[in-house]
Amino acid sequence: MAINRRGLLAMLGAGAGVAAGPANATKLASATWNHGVASGDPLQDRVVFWTRITSPNSLPMTGKLLIGTTPDLKGARTVAVTATPERDWTVKADVDGLKPATDYYYRFDFDGHLSPVGRARTLPAGPTKDVVLAVASCSLYPNGYFNAYGAIARLERVDAVVHLGDYIYEYGGPGSYGQETDQGVQRPHDPPHEIVSLADYRRRHAQYKSDPQLQAAHARAPWIVVWDDHEVCNDTWKGGAENHDPDKGEGDFATRKAAALKAYYEWMPIREPESGRTLEMINRSFHFGDLASLMMVETRLTARSQQLSYARDLPMVDGKPDAAAFKAKWLDPERRLVGPDQLAWLAGELKGSVDAGRTWQVLGNQIVMGRVASPDFRAQMGEAKFGEMVAGLPEEYRKPVAQLSALGAFGLPYNLDAWDGYPVDRERVLGACKAAGAHPLVLAGDSHAYWANEVHDAGGALIAAEFGTTGVTSPGAGDVIQGVPLSQGFEDRNAEVVFTDHSAKGYILLTLTKAEAKAEFMAVSTILSEDYTVAAMRTFTVTPVAGGGVSGLKAV
Repeated sequence: MAINRRGLLAMLGAGAGVAAGPANATKLASATWNHGVASGDPLQDRVVFWTRITSPNSLPMTGKLLIGTTPDLKGARTVAVTATPERDWTVKADVDGLKPATDYYYRFDFDGHLSPVGRARTLPAGPTKDVVLAVASCSLYPNGYFNAYGAIARLERVDAVVHLGDYIYEYGGPGSYGQETDQGVQRPHDPPHEIVSLADYRRRHAQYKSDPQLQAAHARAPWIVVWDDHEVCNDTWKGGAENHDPDKGEGDFATRKAAALKAYYEWMPIREPESGRTLEMINRSFHFGDLASLMMVETRLTARSQQLSYARDLPMVDGKPDAAAFKAKWLDPERRLVGPDQLAWLAGELKGSVDAGRTWQVLGNQIVMGRVASPDFRAQMGEAKFGEMVAGLPEEYRKPVAQLSALGAFGLPYNLDAWDGYPVDRERVLGACKAAGAHPLVLAGDSHAYWANEVHDAGGALIAAEFGTTGVTSPGAGDVIQGVPLSQGFEDRNAEVVFTDHSAKGYILLTLTKAEAKAEFMAVSTILSEDYTVAAMRTFTVTPVAGGGVSGLKAV
């Protein structure tokens, strides 16, 4: 989801390169590691290791991955790896035979050219005291420095980084999203235009992984990732996207999507798709001993129906919105977000986790699940104060704020791209959680805002706690449209919203124990300078309820 001035006013490949390939024709004269090292998709006995080699050599290159349990890698295990032009010289090794709950150190060696050393940790097996996860989303390169990633890299304890999407953005060129700020002039997107082709997507991934703070976060711990929309283009759905227009020379959407996903699998430390699964089927599970299961959910490309739009789908009758007509479309059971196949998979994973005795069932998904109606500023502030606030805004924002408040008066959702745009499928997922007797925690990204939500089903039962992470750098609505009490407006309007903030940047530090889940909303002091501090903006805890469900959120 892109939140900017324009938006407010408008209201893959195969093979992991593990086996040795053709021998080097000559010894490499030079090689560099411009994009660092990374690990990902940890299991109890295996981890994916990744790098990208930069060399003048144009032929396939063989090297080795060294894996050991000490930083000096003495007595390290050696795994043969290959870099080829077909995979843009990226290297990925899915290495098994590892021990549970163990820190491993690794580096790559191509003809004596040594990569930096990275650190990965396997998942625990059996009784597990606690798990510590860093949760991040939405890193727009031009909009500021990746200080949240730098803060994650310096954590004393982090078992894995859960990234919920918008790892890259597709925009580019003068006046594009993120280039509107002074910071964008210093960190312009490369290539300097919107990315469409495979070469474009590869080049954009390369730019992001050239960032030293992002490299440090990748080297610190294994990542568990899922894409959102901008890894392809804004507001994707299964048949297209808001930011894809064939009439503007952007070609066929399926071709663009295939290029984006190929580059994604090349450049991200994620396990390659299993036989029989399409590239879009990124949903998968991770089990942390007897403590928690993390289920990564795909909500963009496999089943999502096209998003509703107030401009297109909310008819006006005598100058007033016909909310009833809109709600008839909105509540159509044929509108899907996860689809029947993924829903069946999720229901099975939830039940299996509960049956295995794990305390927490964590949904790693891209978008906010809680019910979030638009703020009704007029009712909340009173007519006089509302009028004063609107009059004090820049003229270009007065009408959008008035329209936002009008939607709130009818109880209509703030964001139709989130779960709020697909209420029937949300109810299906909550029903699966309830049927399994799960203790669900929902992790969300996309919104460029912090959220602490109590998610209820249609019958009013509290089913899940939701922790939404803000952007690493991506602008929130509070950054763009200043002078409006957005956070207070959302909290006052919505029973499910316990806390929200639409300006802070950072990540969530999530600590799980048998007794509670604790979410610390870690905010960096600035993204405009690499000189920053980081501190917990708010902290919330939630406890499991016997037989399924969770307690209400408690502020600490």
